[in-house]
Amino acid sequence: MAGWRYPEAGGTQDVFFDRATGPSLPTIVAGEGIHLTDDRGRRLLDVCSGPFLAGLGQGNERVLQAMLEQGRRLTYTYSRTTRHPANAALTERLAALAGPGFERVHLTSGGSEAVEMALKFLRAHAVATGQPERHRVISLMPGYHGATLQTLGLNGDLGVPALWGSMAVSSEKIPAPLTFRAASPEQAAADSLAALEETIERVGAGRVLALVMEPIGGQASGVNVPHPSFARGARAICHHHGIRLVFDESVCALRTGRFLAAHHIPDALPDVVVLAKGLAAGYAPLGAALMPAPLVEEVAAAGGFVVAHSYDANPIACAAGAAVLDEIVERDLIAHAEEVGGRLRAGLLRIAAGSPLIGDVRGRGLLLAIELVADGETMARFPAEVDPGAVVLRHGLEHGLLLYSRRQNAGRFGDWLLIAPPLVIDAAGCEDLLERLEATLAAAAGELLPQPRVGA
Repeated sequence: MAGWRYPEAGGTQDVFFDRATGPSLPTIVAGEGIHLTDDRGRRLLDVCSGPFLAGLGQGNERVLQAMLEQGRRLTYTYSRTTRHPANAALTERLAALAGPGFERVHLTSGGSEAVEMALKFLRAHAVATGQPERHRVISLMPGYHGATLQTLGLNGDLGVPALWGSMAVSSEKIPAPLTFRAASPEQAAADSLAALEETIERVGAGRVLALVMEPIGGQASGVNVPHPSFARGARAICHHHGIRLVFDESVCALRTGRFLAAHHIPDALPDVVVLAKGLAAGYAPLGAALMPAPLVEEVAAAGGFVVAHSYDANPIACAAGAAVLDEIVERDLIAHAEEVGGRLRAGLLRIAAGSPLIGDVRGRGLLLAIELVADGETMARFPAEVDPGAVVLRHGLEHGLLLYSRRQNAGRFGDWLLIAPPLVIDAAGCEDLLERLEATLAAAAGELLPQPRVGA
């Protein structure tokens, strides 16, 4: 924003950001449904639900009322020294929706913590069952699992070593089965599985604790949807070597037409599933690691797993999560995501047919992405010094869209724009989004791509 100055003291979170970008952020003063309003009076459609989080949009009265009632009844009690009904109610509902194999739920304050908690639990299980040598973790490049030091080491981000160095324990990385620009989705899956086998052999199968992966990608891969053979192959390889398979569904759960993205491939279910983001839809910090009861019983019998953070299973957060699930189930929003997502995808394909900036449209349900390319004929990537997502975001604000795109790996694996509006978006909201997005992309293309010479 022109003329913006940071205050002498205090300030919003962006006081820590790059000074070239921080001042351009809109100041949001209100929200209603799928829209946000900034201090300039602009009404912005939230195209990515924040970071895939605000699934119910703004101001859901059922969730707010549930939080208020819980806070009046019981505001806080520590999960390591007490138990409470709100914890039991939420985990029972989650286990029922997730199905067999996910009977136990460890609650946290968010996705990064939930991923860490899953790995800590699996490490405790390995030690409890006489496998103390299992400690190495394998993950995908690119990929994303959080922002704590532990999860930074899991991320498929080439910039992590330079900044965090030895502070983060790096996982072993295998290439993600990226479908765009691959010879075929099947070949991409086969190549990644071969790399997984090679990595296990190199590290030693008995030293590998877990493979952590996103069954459908988020920001790091532009909603890459691997061929089903990848999940099936990973499941088989992990089972053969006694390695635990962890699906990080912080982004993709609830959005793809199934409660879990894992449910699309029921013969490749993981040992542990991590949820966050949409689980409490932005109304409270909440994450969860879901795992089988037998594994938990083995650890409990060997001394227990008593790792806890102060806000784990916070009563108000539990009440929020349960109310969010009630809304999602009773309004059939998971099926709605599949139906409306199909409408959005068709619209994106229509826009792509006329836009030189779009090389691919992909995703599932209400978790979609468009790949941004520098050349629609060759599908060339943008150079490292050009961030096309940032340009599209800037034009989006002028066309009434609040977009989200965070470049990783300097565009080495591509650039993309994610389309993941709140689950409550309707047909009219989709058409409005598409109309504004088409105008946004046309404006951005005029800035990013070479324009034909007049008379050429």
